[in-house]
Amino acid sequence: MLRVENLDVSYRRTQVLFGVSLEVPAGGLVCVMGRNGVGKTTLLNTVMGVLPAGRGRLLWRDRDITRLKPHERVRAGIGYVPQGHATFPQLTVAENLSVVAESVPGSDQAAIDDALDLFPRLRPLLGRRAGFLSGGQAQQLAFARALVARPTLLLLDEPTEGIQPSIILEIEDAIADLHRSTDLSIVLVEQYVEFALRLADTYVVVDAGEVVARGVTTDLEEATMRRLLAV
Repeated sequence: MLRVENLDVSYRRTQVLFGVSLEVPAGGLVCVMGRNGVGKTTLLNTVMGVLPAGRGRLLWRDRDITRLKPHERVRAGIGYVPQGHATFPQLTVAENLSVVAESVPGSDQAAIDDALDLFPRLRPLLGRRAGFLSGGQAQQLAFARALVARPTLLLLDEPTEGIQPSIILEIEDAIADLHRSTDLSIVLVEQYVEFALRLADTYVVVDAGEVVARGVTTDLEEATMRRLLAV
């Protein structure tokens, strides 16, 4: 579904990623783990087209998308839930969802209803401005908004950050449900290691901008995890 090949990425003159490669199979869930500042968000931003690749290729369904603009990647089926509960704060919850449905071909009211079924807490809040939501509610809205575009690949950047435990469980259930019942491929960047490993099929560990370990999550021993992540 997605292949990242030998990716180099820099911010101005500072190189952040060094030859990063990974594969996301159709219907697979890959967690990308690592300490703060090692390049995980940079990787997602590059896959989404927010940052340019200095070297390497991004192949999406065997199509080279390395130079596509972000909106072209959305229309190709890539969704992104960035770090920080990103919403349109001046719009209501309903308007946040509708603006996506109106701008992405193939999206419709049924897509909105499906997203709300995953996050039923949002239904009573449809008339509330997003800027007045709690952090957990805003994160659920950001997640639902990405799903309204009916992506076939979903990028999730730290979905548990700053979220109360009850909402984390609901988000975990939603991701697990999507993974179990659809062909959606998911790349999950997450510092909450137990959360990530409960959900993911495979893992990639990034350190200092390089992939230092990868494998099947059920084979990852706790001692190895602690050594790689210093947790």
